[in-house]
Amino acid sequence: MKILVTGAQGFVGRNLTAELCNRGYTELYLYDIDTDPALLDAYTKDCDFVFHLAGVNRPQDESEFDSGNRGFTQELLSRLERHNNACPVVVASSAQAVRDNAYGRSKKAAEDVAFAYAQRTGARVMVYRLPNLFGKWCRPNYNSVVATFCHNIARGLDIQLNPDNPELTLCYIDDLLAEFIAALEGREHRAEDGFCYVPETYRVRLFELAELLQSFKKSRDNLEIPDMADAFTRKLYSTYLSYLPTDSFSYPLKMNVDPRGSFTEFIRTPERGQVSVNISRPGITKGNHWHHSKNEKFLVVSGTGVIRLRRVGSDEVIEYHVSGDRLQVVDIPPGYTHNIENLGDTDMVTIMWANEPFDPDKPDTYFLEV
Repeated sequence: MKILVTGAQGFVGRNLTAELCNRGYTELYLYDIDTDPALLDAYTKDCDFVFHLAGVNRPQDESEFDSGNRGFTQELLSRLERHNNACPVVVASSAQAVRDNAYGRSKKAAEDVAFAYAQRTGARVMVYRLPNLFGKWCRPNYNSVVATFCHNIARGLDIQLNPDNPELTLCYIDDLLAEFIAALEGREHRAEDGFCYVPETYRVRLFELAELLQSFKKSRDNLEIPDMADAFTRKLYSTYLSYLPTDSFSYPLKMNVDPRGSFTEFIRTPERGQVSVNISRPGITKGNHWHHSKNEKFLVVSGTGVIRLRRVGSDEVIEYHVSGDRLQVVDIPPGYTHNIENLGDTDMVTIMWANEPFDPDKPDTYFLEV
């Protein structure tokens, strides 16, 4: 299938082009503002599907709204019609098409052109009034509050908050791509009013958005991972990470070091517990304590050793020999005192998970030799 993408270098265009390539679509006609205009005629003659993403939203002169939105849509569809090419067309419009301003009127005019073309030619035309979009590769300080907030917060810059705290309707780029691929395959979501839509969007207040993004920045200090069970939080966190400065992908952890080795917290979550990294020197035994309710999982990933457990009140010692050469998880139930000894001649590295973050006010940890 030969697919024409206008606005191919824009936020949506770049993501869509990448996803089309991922799915094996290799014959792509990519058209943008710096493309030779003569190619548009060849592309519209030969293409089997059109994603019309091109448009103007930040012109130097207000008259460019009409020429860039209605005008270019008219030119694109006229060329298709001239070539008797009734291939399906996706038109990316905007939720602002209902507003009485220069941009909104130009997008509404482009929609009218598209619907008239569909009625006249019988072509399958899918017009999407897109809400605010967010995701990787969106330009900050342009027309996306999410991109701007992510960029500034990641760099410790101030953000501007509208004191009215407006409610935003947001759509994640991957959800938009999924809908566009569905449209490509003839499975678009179409409402009774004739417009197509992305079924998954999110409504959030501006202050809540800012607070959530700021919590992502703080997570490097408190080691807390956001609630990934919430779809919006998960997608927003992915977006935030894509705006990190390239020299700030890494961050240090606090290592608690003593002659026995080290213990370092890696991740804390309020609902999924805590992950830490334990390093034991050769011949060292750590632990010898038990818990009422806290439970843990030990995974030795390097070195060799033994994990010993004894139920409180019993004399029977249970041993599990562990090695980074054969990964296995050992559960540490509550009510069992336990330790871990490095039996090798190199450092032993153990990944430890606890079902709850450590609370110094309620440690639930009691010394008792195994």
